Amino acid sequence: MQRKAYVPGVAALLAAVLAGCTGGSGDGATADDSNPGQPGVATEAAEPGKYRTLPEPCGAVGDKSLGALLPGLEEIADEEQRAKAYAGEPTLAYDTDRKVGCRWKVESADATNHLFVDFERVVSYDTAVSDDSEAEELFAKQVEAADLPEPVVTDSASGSTSESGSGSPSPSSSGAPASGAASDGPSGTSSSSASGSASSSADPSSSPSADATPADLQPRLLDDLGDEAFVDDTLSSSGSTAKRRTVTVAFRTSNVMVTIEYAEQSAMLGVVPDSEEMQDMARKLASQLADSLSG
Repeated sequence: MQRKAYVPGVAALLAAVLAGCTGGSGDGATADDSNPGQPGVATEAAEPGKYRTLPEPCGAVGDKSLGALLPGLEEIADEEQRAKAYAGEPTLAYDTDRKVGCRWKVESADATNHLFVDFERVVSYDTAVSDDSEAEELFAKQVEAADLPEPVVTDSASGSTSESGSGSPSPSSSGAPASGAASDGPSGTSSSSASGSASSSADPSSSPSADATPADLQPRLLDDLGDEAFVDDTLSSSGSTAKRRTVTVAFRTSNVMVTIEYAEQSAMLGVVPDSEEMQDMARKLASQLADSLSG
């Protein structure tokens, strides 16, 4: 009889112990899950980028813009060839939702013009890093690769810098321009123009801007285009004295990076493509593409 009375008591004790262990384990799990410092707790995935697709690159630039950037288009007499020139040539793309581009090349009586437009949609494969952050990092590398010069200080800011830095007076009332920036001469013309005229008289084929881009048109960051942007401007000769200028405008908006390369090589020796005009046209196209993405 005692044995029969003992067994239920043992069973009850074991049940109580097991219940206590189970409850303790559950309480511990709840405490661990509620602790934000635990490494095992899942974190919220980073927000995806704004853009999921890319535009058709050869159709992204309108005919009016192409006509302005590539003046030789209207000189093409054959209608079929002209239509083909307007259409452009798409670059090889393995994933049109990630990277696409288009090229145009048109010759005219005065020059040969090239235009290249490239779109890249950045996707982060790290759930803790957003597409925008990944694109920002990639664009920073693009800016670094462009090796932009330090900003040139001009006008009154340059004057104060000259006086405080070297103690020497400024050669003009507005201050000495830095890094070759043009300063006003007695007649109101810039010293760079004067030197250019002198070199032109010595060599009729030379141009005032043949050797350098004016200071205010130097490669630089832009603050009025997309989330971040820059413009680059290079002048080179290819196997002759014919000058080729290439203007690059690149910008990022959210997780899409856009690069525009606009180049011109004059058909006449000694004639230098105009930096200001080419930069203005490339930046205008960049603004149009940024607006089309935002829309």
